[in-house]
Amino acid sequence: MEERPLDGISPPGRIAAAGEGIGQDELALAARNHGLPLEALRYEVTPAGLHYVLVHYDIPDADPDTWRLTIRGCLRTPLELGLPELRALPAVTRRVTMECAGNGRARLSPRPVSQPWLVEAVGTADWTGVPLRVVLAEAGVAPDAVEAVFTGADHGVERGVEQDYRRSLPLPIDEDVLLAHTMNGGPLPPQHGYPLRLVVPGWYGMAHVKWLRDIELVDTAFDGFQQSVAYRYKQSAEESGEPVTRIAPRALLIPPGFPDFMSRTRVVHPGPLRLAGRAWSGHGAVVRVELSTDGGGVWADAEVLPRGGHPYAWQGWHADWTAAPGRHTLLVRATDSSGRTQPLRAPWNRGGFGNNLVQAVTVVCH
Repeated sequence: MEERPLDGISPPGRIAAAGEGIGQDELALAARNHGLPLEALRYEVTPAGLHYVLVHYDIPDADPDTWRLTIRGCLRTPLELGLPELRALPAVTRRVTMECAGNGRARLSPRPVSQPWLVEAVGTADWTGVPLRVVLAEAGVAPDAVEAVFTGADHGVERGVEQDYRRSLPLPIDEDVLLAHTMNGGPLPPQHGYPLRLVVPGWYGMAHVKWLRDIELVDTAFDGFQQSVAYRYKQSAEESGEPVTRIAPRALLIPPGFPDFMSRTRVVHPGPLRLAGRAWSGHGAVVRVELSTDGGGVWADAEVLPRGGHPYAWQGWHADWTAAPGRHTLLVRATDSSGRTQPLRAPWNRGGFGNNLVQAVTVVCH
């Protein structure tokens, strides 16, 4: 459907006032959209129920017997495929780390009011499906096609605009982009896009359109809400900004020891500890992970494990530390092969996107 204005129920995006706490609307979003429990970083492949979830509107009700994917627009032969037809096509599996573009938003000051992620909006899964290139080759891409527009079955209102969730990608499509029907060897769970979703390795989660029902090839750049308004790096509401695309480097620490219930402060006993975690980037392999155990005064290199044949998945890392009695602040940061490094100051923008500020973990040793 065409995007239509709807006044009175959907306020514009805003920045929290000084001292303003998390509101009930943000708490409601946080209850719907869960993050990865950080102790689950121990799993190389995230169990589906622990993988982060962001649902913009409602989870659609999908009937696999009547569901169809339409492929239309600037093509030689428009297609309509059911789930059995897609499953019958040769499939590939890609292990992909997926991260929400708003991961880290709640750590910004002033805080953009939206889903209040800290650092937990991430997960890694084995996605199985048909390379999008295969389907587009069968349909025959016209010479004047410049983008593919993907429409999900999720429908709602955002900042006063009634809309289906829609995003586009430029042509030609990368060979690893998938029409995924399987997650970790089983059917897609409803919250992860059943019966079909797009998987765009290396890009933030907004590009991985869920509940996919339509692909349209167009001869002009798509300017829908999620493309031209929502997911943009900008400092003010007036500027057009730059598009949010690939994932910035990030390293996370598997929480050591055991936690206090409310504060989540970690408690360890004195002696040698192996600290470990995961690191990833959409711009290339992680080539360096650094760890500080004194709040950033001194940094030391951790050992970074190789990708192991999975170029779009996170990498393990570990370092040894001897804990002494007292209070410690552990920091960890990643650098990728493109030279990008996590910052020590948060990169503020109005949408709260791409905040890959280094993680800080408070540890009490007693």
